[in-house]
Amino acid sequence: MAGHSHWAGIKYKKGKADKQKSKIFSKISQEITVAAKLGGRDPNMNSRLRSAIQLAKLANMPKENVERAISKSEANHNINYEHLRYEGTGPGKISVVVETLTDNKNRTVSNIRTIFQKHGGSLGTTGVASHNFKQLGIIRIEKKTISDETILELAVEAGAEECISSENFHKIFCAKEQFYKVKTAIEKKVDNFIHSGIEWYPLNQLDLKEDQYKSAVNLLESLEEDDDVQNVYTNLKEKKLN
Repeated sequence: MAGHSHWAGIKYKKGKADKQKSKIFSKISQEITVAAKLGGRDPNMNSRLRSAIQLAKLANMPKENVERAISKSEANHNINYEHLRYEGTGPGKISVVVETLTDNKNRTVSNIRTIFQKHGGSLGTTGVASHNFKQLGIIRIEKKTISDETILELAVEAGAEECISSENFHKIFCAKEQFYKVKTAIEKKVDNFIHSGIEWYPLNQLDLKEDQYKSAVNLLESLEEDDDVQNVYTNLKEKKLN
């Protein structure tokens, strides 16, 4: 939860329920369609589309779903999706950044505002939350794909700022402006990423008491369930509940 979206993290959390999987497939399909529409249908020439397809593979999304989503990029020319960002505060004054992809911003902002209010938070103006984050390029690679030593060396050579290896995956950080350069260099040695993208990474994390923590989690999960929401970032410190 801390600093990343649960949806963005299908990337490294498997075993989703069928209902959740259907929603995840729908969001990935939407991203594939928009990526193909904006940058072309060849993933080798379109890094955004390539990332979306990698995400689809990790989520075990059927190949025909991917192909259908790409084909949609040439249909429905009158439908235009917008990337919109919303910011707000939640229980315990946590900061929340919500990234959406929508064809109806009036519907989206209304839904987002309602979710914040329902869970004891409030939707604010631009900057109310984002000042507590830094935008970084982040690449996650499954641990078994490459050794700690090799990925560290590769990350340094590619121009990354930091590489952290945990129990399940390697996480590479780089400046936002260097992201595509670093990603392209690492892709030459690593076939598949768990996820790669420019994320809102918290400068500091807030540790809430259990009751506030539960309320905050309910807010974040409700935001992630909205059909127009692609990513949710927070400075809430993740904890295990009793």
